[in-house]
Amino acid sequence: MDSRAPSNASSSSRAFFTRERAGVSLLFLMNGFMIGAWAPKIPEFASRLSLSESALGLMILTFGLGSLLMMPLAGSQIARFGSSQVSKYTSVLLTPTLLLLTWVGSVWSGAVAIFLFGGLIGAMDVAMNANAVSVEKSMRRAIMSSCHAFWSLGGLLGSSTGGFLIEHIGVSAHAILVTVLAAVMIVAAWRIVLHDAPHPDEAKHGGSRLPRSPLPWLIGIMALFCMIPEGAILDWGALYLRNELAASVTLSGFAFAAFSLTMAVMRFAGDLIRDRFGAVMTLRVCAVISIFGLLLIGFAQNAPMAIAGFALTGIGISNIVPIAFSAAGNLPGMAAGVGLSVVTTMGYSGILVAPSAIGFIAEYTGLAIIFAGLSALIVVVLLLSSLAKHADTAHH
Repeated sequence: MDSRAPSNASSSSRAFFTRERAGVSLLFLMNGFMIGAWAPKIPEFASRLSLSESALGLMILTFGLGSLLMMPLAGSQIARFGSSQVSKYTSVLLTPTLLLLTWVGSVWSGAVAIFLFGGLIGAMDVAMNANAVSVEKSMRRAIMSSCHAFWSLGGLLGSSTGGFLIEHIGVSAHAILVTVLAAVMIVAAWRIVLHDAPHPDEAKHGGSRLPRSPLPWLIGIMALFCMIPEGAILDWGALYLRNELAASVTLSGFAFAAFSLTMAVMRFAGDLIRDRFGAVMTLRVCAVISIFGLLLIGFAQNAPMAIAGFALTGIGISNIVPIAFSAAGNLPGMAAGVGLSVVTTMGYSGILVAPSAIGFIAEYTGLAIIFAGLSALIVVVLLLSSLAKHADTAHH
């Protein structure tokens, strides 16, 4: 793709698809693919270790704890070694973890394996987002949304093929195939990932300490409040259509599908939109669309109306999180890895922790009120939207 890029440096900085961009996109694809491939394995994992629903809930929480513990650690390592080194080595360590999860035989070894899996997914996440910020700076254009689109695409590929492959070639063969494909993606990316220098001065100035500036925490709230609805749709969307809107099993599967599809499409378009209208304007329009989407889900009279709401919410939420991540990586006087580790940790805790709380509340209120109520979180994002201006500093 990059053979058409002009050879002189000044115009190649505006080239649309460079080697470095291909490298970081492959990392996002691989990370999403690993998570996507894990989802259809969960029922088999639970039956092999004879886990009850609540025990499986604790296992999934262990995955989340691994992520939340290793994300800030990755932030401090990026300051010491640079994002390219940390993303490469975490990806190598991540590759065999699916095999571990397939071959563990006891609850305790299962817990250790899932903790490592969650931790390395999270650490790699912070590092590849920091690398995407560096690529944005070097190219002087937005690429974060399309990186997240590759992540969504990887998840879609992993989850849509997983069940079929497990059924037809077996659990172990599926895990080996996924591992080999993930390794191929890493080998393809290895030489072309943008090599950024470490930031030893930032490491000395407390790379591992929590930042005192309120900015990363406020941007973290934006990411958190967008990812809570995302987690809610992932875990409760199908159930809402099935139980409260009397949808068929097939139709209820369209809740997350409609959301993922519009989200992936809009993420591929998101960078062009952001380069054209600026991060603040893009974020405000996206927030308004997702508020409408969530209200439509909550007040839907029938399944098609709710599915339209899920699709709208996907359009809205699609580019808020990438813009928040870009802003976090470009905060004045702060190492990209440090700002990003705060925002990614806060954001992902929304996907990991909120859905279980939602389940608890929904027993008393029903899910319709919850989906409508989640729109209030996006109103807060709208109020904080001027902070997105930091995302544009990558280009100037």
